Amino acid sequence: MRKTISAVILGLLVGITAYAQQSKKPNIIIILTDDHAVSTIGAYCSKYGATSHIDRLAKEGALFNKAFVVNSICGPSRAVLLTGKYSHVNGMRDNRDTFDASQDVFPARLKASGFQTAWIGKWHLVSYPQGFTYWNILPGQGQYYNPDLINMQGDTIRKQGYVTDVITELTLDFLDNRDSSKPFFVVVGEKAPHRTWMPDIQDLGRFDQVNFPLPKNFYDRYTDRIAAGMQDMSIEKTMKLGYDLKMKSEPDALAASFLARMDPDQRLKWNAYYDKIDEDFRKQKLKGRELTEWKFQRYMRDYYSTTLSLDRNIGKILSYLDQNNLSKNTIVVYTSDQGFYMGEHGWFDKRFMYEESMRTPLIIRYPGVIKPGVISNQIVSNVDFAPSFLEAAGLPIPAAIQGKSMMPLLRNFKTSIRKSAYYHFYEYPGEHSVLKHFGIRTSRFKLIRFYEHKDFWELYDLEKDPNEMKNLYGLKNYRSITEDLKAQLQQLCEENKDETALKVLAQNLE
Repeated sequence: MRKTISAVILGLLVGITAYAQQSKKPNIIIILTDDHAVSTIGAYCSKYGATSHIDRLAKEGALFNKAFVVNSICGPSRAVLLTGKYSHVNGMRDNRDTFDASQDVFPARLKASGFQTAWIGKWHLVSYPQGFTYWNILPGQGQYYNPDLINMQGDTIRKQGYVTDVITELTLDFLDNRDSSKPFFVVVGEKAPHRTWMPDIQDLGRFDQVNFPLPKNFYDRYTDRIAAGMQDMSIEKTMKLGYDLKMKSEPDALAASFLARMDPDQRLKWNAYYDKIDEDFRKQKLKGRELTEWKFQRYMRDYYSTTLSLDRNIGKILSYLDQNNLSKNTIVVYTSDQGFYMGEHGWFDKRFMYEESMRTPLIIRYPGVIKPGVISNQIVSNVDFAPSFLEAAGLPIPAAIQGKSMMPLLRNFKTSIRKSAYYHFYEYPGEHSVLKHFGIRTSRFKLIRFYEHKDFWELYDLEKDPNEMKNLYGLKNYRSITEDLKAQLQQLCEENKDETALKVLAQNLE
C-alpha cells in the first residue's frame, strides 16, 4: 500500500514538475546582424563555408525563405523590430531621424512582466535605449577595432579587441551575472558585416583563393527601370578603393582613422596583409571592366572574411547556452536588419525594395515548439517580431501593434499569417540616391510605386523573373494582375494608416 501511495505521489510530483517546466516563460535571444546577405549563408545555399554555426541553428530550428523588412535601412529596421510598427508610425523613417525610445517598445513590456532585458552592441537609433535592465551600446555605427561603448551611466569606454568578440564577451557577462530566477531577453546587436567589411586579424586572406563568380546581372543596363539607373551604389563607380577596399595608394582620411584605433600589433599584421595587395594592385594598372571585377573580388573576400568572426561568436553563444543548460528553454533568433547586394545589378548596399535588399535571413530555434530542420516559404515581416515575442512570453499584444504574431505559424508551418509584405523607403535625397518608394510583395508578384522626385510604377513576376530585370508595368497581359495588386496595396496602406502612401495613390498615376 505504501509503495502504491509513494508511486502516486511520485507521479504527481513528476507531473507538477513537467507542468512547471512547460509553463515556464522561455528566454529569448535575438542575434541581429547588420547587412548580412542571405546569399552568403550556408543554410541559404552559399557554398563557401563561412557560417557553420548559423547553419547549425537552421538544422535545429526553422529557416524562413520569405522573411522581409519593411524599410531596408539600419536605424528604421531596428525601430520596427522594437515597436512592431511601421516607420511612419514609430517615427524612424530614415537614419537621419532620432528614435523616441520612450514609446511603447516590447522589451519594456517583457521587463515589466519579470524578464531581465538587455541590448548589447549596435543600437544605431541616436537616442539611448529605454525599457532595458541593462544596455551597453556602440555609438553610431561603431568601430571594428578597439571599439568605444556607451554604458548605462552615459560613460564612453574603449574596449580592447575586435568588435564581434567584445559584443560576445559583454553578452556572456550579462548572462553570467543575471538573476537566474528570472527569464531573460537579449538583443545581440552585431556591427558585422557592415561597410567597410574589416575582418578580424586572424581571418585576413581566408577567401583569397576563391574566385567568386559574377552575378548574371552584374552588368545590368537598367532597361525600363528609372530608379535603378539613377542610384549611386555601384561597385564600378561608388565603391572606393581607399575607403572600402583598404588601398593606401588611394588615400582616404576616414579609412586612416579606422586604422589609427588599432594597437601596434594589430596594425602591423593588417598592413602586412593589405600592403601586399596594394602593391600588386598598383602593378596591374587596371582599367575598365578589369578594374571593376577586381573591386568585386576584393569586396567579396573582405565581406566573407568579416562574417567568419560573426559566425564564430554565434558558436560561442550557442555553446554557452548548452553548457549552462539553457538551450531547451531559450528561443534563439538569427536575423539581420536587412539584406545586402553582393554584386547583383552591379551593386553593394541595400535600400531598394528589390529582393536582395528587402529579403532578410531569419532562423528561429525554439525547442519543444519548432521541429528541427523546418523550411518555411510563408511570408513574414520584421514588423511581426514584437507581437511574436510578446505572445511567446505569454503577454497580451497591444492593439496599436501593426505586426502579426508568428506564433500560429511556429506551431504549425502550414499556417499562413499574411498573404503579402508591405514596404516603404523614405530616404531621398540621401546616401546612394535611391528614390522614395513603397509597394507590395506577394508570393509571386511585386508592385512598386516610386514617387515625389519621379513618379512611376514597376511590376515584377518573381516566378518568371526572380532577378527583377524586366519591368512588366503597363503590359497588356498584366493589366488585370496590376489592378488586383493596386487594390491590395491600397488596402494595406489603409490598414497601416500610411497617409503619405495614400496621398500618392490618390494621384491615380497610370
